[in-house]
Amino acid sequence: MTPAASRPPRSSRGGPRPKRSLGQNFLVDPNTQRAVVAALEPTAGDAVVEVGPGRGALTAHLADAVGRLVAIELDDRLHEALGRAYADRAGVEVVHGDFLDRNSAEFGLGAGEFKLIGNLPYNRTSPMLFHILSAAWRPRVAVVMVQREVADRILAAPGSRAYGALSVGVRTRADAEAALRVSRRAFRPVPDVESTVLRLRPHLPPRLDPMEEEDVRTLTRLAFAKRRKQFQSILRDAPRYGLDAAGVDALERELGVDLRARPETFAPQAFVELSRALARRGSN
Repeated sequence: MTPAASRPPRSSRGGPRPKRSLGQNFLVDPNTQRAVVAALEPTAGDAVVEVGPGRGALTAHLADAVGRLVAIELDDRLHEALGRAYADRAGVEVVHGDFLDRNSAEFGLGAGEFKLIGNLPYNRTSPMLFHILSAAWRPRVAVVMVQREVADRILAAPGSRAYGALSVGVRTRADAEAALRVSRRAFRPVPDVESTVLRLRPHLPPRLDPMEEEDVRTLTRLAFAKRRKQFQSILRDAPRYGLDAAGVDALERELGVDLRARPETFAPQAFVELSRALARRGSN
């Protein structure tokens, strides 16, 4: 890293106060900043999209480490400050807007042609995760900081209390691993929760088409809303599926599963196979 990169621009060391309405908590610990960026394994040939750069804590470490950096900031005050700090910096683009309204094609980036990094706001984590993993983006790798409880749910094993719709939704679209645990004291203001940095590797090419992704998500939401019931009861009671006893028996024979089990015992791939079988029967 060059000497210029070792000292973050002024925008990363001060500036506008955090907005509680946007779930802003700024990462101020330099060692943690470096560790988060290192989890991305940046190289000079990389194009990187940074989600919610804030005061530029990660931006400062990325700017000299990658070939191109696109930083998307929703807060107009922070966008203005960061834009000034990098106005003359070749290879750095500071974009004003909501990440959820943007897509990689706007920046000339195709699926798998870039990396993504960001400290996701706690109040928007799920929609942002699914947007990252959708056809709108799908980076080669994404390093995202989330509330530790959310990370635990994403990584949870089938049968555990934390396992649920989020676990299935993310892991049917990407491989996920914990890269770093982050103390709440690394932030200002100090949040009430601890954080975890996840490394996500979206399936490229995707293993599900957009309709299949939506079918799986619908099935998992329904199943885990009634996670204490047997899967066969859920499928019989739901108007969307409305299977009778013969239909349940046929599914069990086709897939080699026991639908008397609870949804929480089904691995992510089992949800995919069940959703596809329901679709073939016209039940999706």
